[in-house]
Amino acid sequence: MPVITNIDDLKRLHKRRTPKMFYDYCESGSWTEQTFRENVSDFDQIRLRQRVAVDMEGRSTATKMIGQDVAMPVALAPVGLTGMQRADGEIKAAKAAEKFGVPFTLSTMSICSIEDVAAHTTKPFWFQLYVMRDQDFLKNIIQRAKDAGVSALVLTLDLQILGQRHKDLKNGLSAPPKLTPAVLADLATKWSWGLEMLQTKRRGFGNIIGHAKNVDDPSSLFKWTAEQFDPRLDWGKIEAIKEMWGGPLILKGVMEPEDAVMAAKTGCDAIVVSNHGGRQLDGALSSIRALPPILDAVGDSVEVHLDSGIRSGQDVLKAIAMGAKGTYIGRAFVHGLGAMGEEGVTKALEVIHKEMDISMALCGRKHIEDVDRDILRVPEDFAGRWA
Repeated sequence: MPVITNIDDLKRLHKRRTPKMFYDYCESGSWTEQTFRENVSDFDQIRLRQRVAVDMEGRSTATKMIGQDVAMPVALAPVGLTGMQRADGEIKAAKAAEKFGVPFTLSTMSICSIEDVAAHTTKPFWFQLYVMRDQDFLKNIIQRAKDAGVSALVLTLDLQILGQRHKDLKNGLSAPPKLTPAVLADLATKWSWGLEMLQTKRRGFGNIIGHAKNVDDPSSLFKWTAEQFDPRLDWGKIEAIKEMWGGPLILKGVMEPEDAVMAAKTGCDAIVVSNHGGRQLDGALSSIRALPPILDAVGDSVEVHLDSGIRSGQDVLKAIAMGAKGTYIGRAFVHGLGAMGEEGVTKALEVIHKEMDISMALCGRKHIEDVDRDILRVPEDFAGRWA
């Protein structure tokens, strides 16, 4: 067993053990990948203030996200094709999250279906919704989420059209992978991944194949998907989905104060400051830079979470100190999954928790709910003065 001390250790194992097209799907952004890189590097500009002679016993990272108890202010973000990183990947990640005490968010574009994950877990999870043109499919998948006991709907707002990710096009990304000579050569070095995949029946998009009209195999799925992301999504449609769902609602993909104010007016339970991990609009600000003006705009009218760029417990701590009430990890847990399956997801959560807990203590705080901006040194004009 290798010694794992940080997420980069898991990332290296992930790259070694997973087919190239699926590793690249995780570790890439759109166009030049500027936003993808700055999501991470902008955290480095924020410093922590060390405090001493403070009683550090009895620490706690437990808090709440949208009123739900969490062991730390971290949720597993929705990530498509997670079941291609490791066989039955969504199930494994959901089980690890449940045991650790943090929310797991299942993507619409998952390999394991809503029903698959519900059958292998005992506590409610969250479900992320992409809005499709097909109204029958939309109503059906929301009802399936209700029937599975999903406790929150995460409505993604920033994927009405798909940003171009060069690596996915060059790799011929598909699920299951098309067995071209290049793919076969790569799979020959990933035999353990292949053996696991042969033992599962879950190799397509479980939430869509067999549930959408005339979508019965991967070839028909990709044509359907290309036509179905609804570019007409607006605040009126969001209100209609909120009414259709009727439960806790989180709006993900907010990057501007004006949109944050509009999102809060819908009566949602939380908004997520997110640029889709740098996978949609390249050239957008990093999420951590976008956070302060959004917090100023909405105040306490809605819970604000942060997604994109978190690779460590210190990143979580900085986001909470800046004012976020919760954070999401996507690539960090996927690196763990690709590296070591369910055990790797658990290890990723342990790594982040330990670093957050120790850093919190060294900043003079015993409880995550007492963490505030006073533990930070933030560069003047960190949010930027943009004309």
